[in-house]
Amino acid sequence: MRLLLFKNTILILSLAVFSCGSTHTETNEGDDGTLNDIIKAGEAITKDAQRDKDRAEKKTTTEMEVGSLEEVGNPNDNIVTGAEQPGVYFPLLSTKKVGVVANQTSVIIEKLASFDEEQPETQKIIKTHLVDYMRDNAINVTKVFSPEHGFRGTADAGEIIKDGVDTKTGLPIISLYGTNKKPSKTQLEGIDILVFDIQDVGARFYTYISTLHYVMEACAEQGIPLLILDRPNPNGHYIDGPILEPEYKSFVGMHPVPVVHGMTIGEYAQMINGEKWLANGVSCDITIIKNEGYTHKTAYSLPVKPSPNLPNDVAISLYPSLCFFEGTFISAGRGTNMQFQVFGAPSLPERFYDFTFTPQANEGAKNPKFKGEVCRGKDLRNYPKMDKLNLDWLMEAYVANGKKKDFFTSFFTTLAGTKKLQDQIEKGFTAREIRKTWQEGLKSYEKMRSNYLLYE
Repeated sequence: MRLLLFKNTILILSLAVFSCGSTHTETNEGDDGTLNDIIKAGEAITKDAQRDKDRAEKKTTTEMEVGSLEEVGNPNDNIVTGAEQPGVYFPLLSTKKVGVVANQTSVIIEKLASFDEEQPETQKIIKTHLVDYMRDNAINVTKVFSPEHGFRGTADAGEIIKDGVDTKTGLPIISLYGTNKKPSKTQLEGIDILVFDIQDVGARFYTYISTLHYVMEACAEQGIPLLILDRPNPNGHYIDGPILEPEYKSFVGMHPVPVVHGMTIGEYAQMINGEKWLANGVSCDITIIKNEGYTHKTAYSLPVKPSPNLPNDVAISLYPSLCFFEGTFISAGRGTNMQFQVFGAPSLPERFYDFTFTPQANEGAKNPKFKGEVCRGKDLRNYPKMDKLNLDWLMEAYVANGKKKDFFTSFFTTLAGTKKLQDQIEKGFTAREIRKTWQEGLKSYEKMRSNYLLYE
């Protein structure tokens, strides 16, 4: 029996019950740029044996694989995502031809009581894809649009995704990461309303917000309303990093926001409209189904991994900091099961980097950096939840690497959204000195961001 989680309705069989982000503050990290001091500072955190032991014994949720809620209990019990409120948005869709922008994260979680007398408090958790849920409840879904990594979320980062057909539903799947990243007029024909439901992770270079931009722009131009089913931002508790400069605009950074933007998809959509970032100043007709029980300070564990190389909560937390390594010759763990939880390269000195890993082809990384080569680096899987960007790991690797001129690639500036960060590192700036140069931009952004927040 299918259970609908209507807003403000309690179902007998359901146990579902169903933060403003912290401001950027100056820190004293990395005052001394010497290798020994930087390494020492990093080891004070990452090699604290007692803390690691305590965390291992507790088996915290963040160390479990995303999607393993049945095993560890659900830390999201008080949160109701937009998608989990069909009683609110189904009436907006019931007579319409509906298009859906979705991927593997577009799920509805149902928690059902167990009738096991020996374990009366256990729950059975059912994950149903939004598209399946809609069709099961007579919503006329006619087309599905998929972002980077595809509808099922298995493609490599940057891999071109082709149009296709969903084998389960027979619906046409239109790729927004293939020949076009913006839905065309032809692709939108026959659609009365478009629904957007994709889990973001709060980093500027995570491309789902770029897909959101182009979807909003296309809808505005074709006069199609957009319904956004909001989801929590797992990195929504802070803002940090350099502001993107217009000359470095790309699909991994389209807007003048910091690396960690501290907004949900719904809030970000309001900012895109309000700041007139769409082409020709057009505005998209958006309706946002807000999360319930969520603030920017609320911890949120993703029930489904948002992309192949963000397999768990630790990777999601570390991603904004470790993604900078994607613009260097250093590996961020692609081709392992520790993606964005480790970093390293064959050439890093064993004296400072005693952890090793060997990348191999796997889901989401068909040809990873240093495939089949032993890399020396650092293991960050027990690192505490981030509340600011960490520059020390990047800077220590730059200092430790013998061939500094080969350290950065052109993609680093694209990720950073500015040439300044690479220049500062190459000139020997400390982390504290670099962070000082971000302050004015972050203060201006924080003021702009406050106009569009939906949650405290």
